[in-house]
Amino acid sequence: MKIGLFSTFMSPLASPDMVRNFAIQAEAAGVDSLWLGEHVVLFHEMEFPYPGSADGRIPVPEGGGLLDTTATFGFLAACTTKLRLGTGISLVPQRNPVYTAKEMATLDWLTGGRMDFGIGVGWCKEELQACGYTWEDRGKRCDEFLDVIQGFWTQEEVTYDGQFIRMNRARMDPKPVQPVLPTIVGGHSPVALRRAARYGQGWYGFNLSPKHVADMLPKIDAALTKAGRSRDGFEIVVTPFFKVSHDDVRAYKDMGVDRLILQLGSQKPDSISRKMDEVSELITIAS
Repeated sequence: MKIGLFSTFMSPLASPDMVRNFAIQAEAAGVDSLWLGEHVVLFHEMEFPYPGSADGRIPVPEGGGLLDTTATFGFLAACTTKLRLGTGISLVPQRNPVYTAKEMATLDWLTGGRMDFGIGVGWCKEELQACGYTWEDRGKRCDEFLDVIQGFWTQEEVTYDGQFIRMNRARMDPKPVQPVLPTIVGGHSPVALRRAARYGQGWYGFNLSPKHVADMLPKIDAALTKAGRSRDGFEIVVTPFFKVSHDDVRAYKDMGVDRLILQLGSQKPDSISRKMDEVSELITIAS
């Protein structure tokens, strides 16, 4: 099992020096991959609370916000040579699919094939609407956008006549370096699992204990079987709760998790150094 790290780099703490030094430390420690969360705008009041915190709000510093993932991946790529880079997750239904396909293909090209495309439909209604889209049909739009994105990565020309997007014989180059740029589909609902089985090279579960993962695996297997697939060549990627023990790591490994993406937490230099010491121990256990 491989060990990665999940972070939402936030200004003002995530300065260029902090991001650069963190990436260098992570690669030197043997971290397999770094996954970045995505939110382009934030709100003081939301219809649906953020599922990752007790108070339902994204914990950002006063006056701060999340760095853009595409630009940050480009910066990280220039600081590293082996570290894989993943979107955790890219909010596909609120993005332009043509630009998204181009950005990810270009990043894969420039990194020599180090990108993972973690995707989901998102939970923040206000953010999606601010990007110019409607909330109720985000699932169907996500599927159409994935058809187009994956088409650009694998086909010489893309012709598509959908409800949300239409094009005729559109060309996009360069293609990704990887023969298949991995799409890792997040979400716990039956619809999300069907999407993973249809489009994914893996599934991403967030804030899941070993018990939660054990409960999800039969559902993932059922969705894959229904799509005529199996877990052979299909990755299980999990971000656990912030506190994870040595026994937890062994449990995830024993049940077949392929990549465990630990939460970084504080982005202060002393906290990062302590986290890297902890991660080095867990990498040894997971190997």
